[in-house]
Formats: sequence, structure tokens, C-alpha cells
Amino acid sequence: MENTTENKKVIFSGVQPSGNLTIGNYLGALKNWVKLQDEYDCYYCVVDLHAITVKQEPKDLRRRTLEVLAIYLAAGIDPAKNTLFIQSHVPAHSEACWLLNCSTYMGELSRMTQYKDKSKKMGESIGVGLFTYPVLMACDILLYNTDLVPVGQDQKQHLELARTLASRFNTTYSDTFKVPEPYIPKTGAKIMSLQEPTKKMSKSDENPNSYILIMDSPDVIRKKIARAVTDSIGVINYTEEQPGVKNLIDIICAIENVTPDEVVARYVGKGYADLKKDTAEVIINELAPIQEKFNELMSDKKALEAIYKEGAEKANYVSMKLLRKMQKKIGLIPR
Repeated sequence: MENTTENKKVIFSGVQPSGNLTIGNYLGALKNWVKLQDEYDCYYCVVDLHAITVKQEPKDLRRRTLEVLAIYLAAGIDPAKNTLFIQSHVPAHSEACWLLNCSTYMGELSRMTQYKDKSKKMGESIGVGLFTYPVLMACDILLYNTDLVPVGQDQKQHLELARTLASRFNTTYSDTFKVPEPYIPKTGAKIMSLQEPTKKMSKSDENPNSYILIMDSPDVIRKKIARAVTDSIGVINYTEEQPGVKNLIDIICAIENVTPDEVVARYVGKGYADLKKDTAEVIINELAPIQEKFNELMSDKKALEAIYKEGAEKANYVSMKLLRKMQKKIGLIPR
């Protein structure tokens, strides 16, 4: 593969294999990643080590790790243009995490919103991994000389920590890491829950009617959209006062690459049933080729293995260079 990445900025991102991916993940992240692959040198990782911060069924974790990789590919992420790999196949992530743990303060980690939320529910029995995983996330990013990290609102705090830790290490030991910047995509829909449209769509929601999975069948998609919460206003407008209707319009805009005004103009004199029917069909048509490609990939595990092995090879080469630099600066004897 010829090296055309030298002058490109580096982007790093990853998805946990801790459940099925939703159209929120697809429209908010994956669809944008496809657009980035010609412009940037992209590292896209399946972050299986993050997934084990909560107990996983081993066979499900293995299956879902491959499924996330297959969804990356089915969505149009090209392994010839990007580095696609499984986090646990690159030991530098775990090694660098220990080194960076030693430069991280308890106070910084205890202020992390997700830790605060989870420790309220779990109390004393919260795992150490849930406390320290933001350091692993920082290493994921920093090991690749990452310039830009695509982040949603809920991940900004983690990127801020990565920037803090990079700067602290650089100050203590001399320049080692690039301090990454957030990448806010020009287009990137924030898709909300179909049942509580003021909340982000989440695969961990207890109500399956609140999200649409990338692998949902056409019938399931139609039913879930038909049940989507709207309001009693009865007129289709794009406004904060009508979050349910706004969410359906956002989905159409993200898939068709049109503006909310263009969508609203289609529904003058029409009702919510028309909007729901059309939204469902737009989603079904968008997902059909992805689902077909996904099924094809999952039936050829050898081809998937070739892709993640090649990706890990490249990721290992790049990350080991930076890990060795960290070890040397800290004063560890090179092995």
C-alpha cells in the first residue's frame, strides 16, 4: 500500500462492542467517518478493552467485536484508506495506560461525569476499570500522534482529560505527545430517543422502541417510527417546541443531506402520519445495502480476520514508536 498519509492530519475514533449499534451511531459517527477517509489519516478502533469495564459474556463480546468491525466496513469505511483494528490486539494501549495512570490525579478521574453517575448507582462495588478507563481512552488517542478526535457533547470531558495528560507529560518529560483538538463535523446529526426526544438515542435504553438498530428489519423500523412520540400541535415544524417532530426531520436531513426547511416544505398541509411513513422508508432504504454487506462480511470470517490483522500490524508499528519514547523519557531501560 503506497504511503499517501504523510501530510494528512490524523484522526482517531472508536466504538465499544457493548451492544448493537443504532442509527444514532451511524448518522452521528459512521456516516461522517466515511467522508473523512480521503482527507485524513484515520485510525478506527473497536474498543473491546473499554467494553470489559462492565461484565461481558465472553462469547457475546467476541461476536459483537466482529460485528462492529463488519458494520464499519459495511457503512463504507475502506480498510485500504484507514487503519481498522481491535484495541486489545495492540498491547501498547494497555502498557501506555499504566505509564499515564502514574501521571493522573485521583481528583481528575473522580470528576468524570460518567464515573460520578455510575458510582451513585453501584457504590462501593464499582470496578477500578470504570474509574481509570478515561486514562486508557487518552492513550488510545495519544499513541497515534492524533491531531483531531471526533467528539459528541458527552465525550468532550474525556478529550479534555487527554489534552491535560498530554500537556502534563510534555511539561514533565519534554515534548512527547501531540495535544489533540476536538473535531466537530460540519454535518453530524445528534439523533434523539424516539420515546423521549429530549434525550440522545442510546442502545442501552431499556425501551427498545426508543432506538432503531442498524440491523433492524424494515417491519421493525416501520413499527418503531409509527410509535415515535410527537405532540398534539399537529403541524410539521422544525422547532425546539416540537422535539419529536424535529428529531424525525433531523433523521431525514442526515440521510438525504437536505436542510430542515426543505423537509418542512414537503409537508405543508400534511400530518404526522405522512412524516412518520416517509421517515421509516428513508431509513429502510439507507440501511438495506449496509445490512446486505454486513451479512456478507459476517459469513466470511477469514476476510474479516485479514482486515483486523493488517490493521493491528500498522497500529502496532505506530503506537510502539510512541510507547518506546514514553518509556525512555520516564527512565525505563529499553527492552
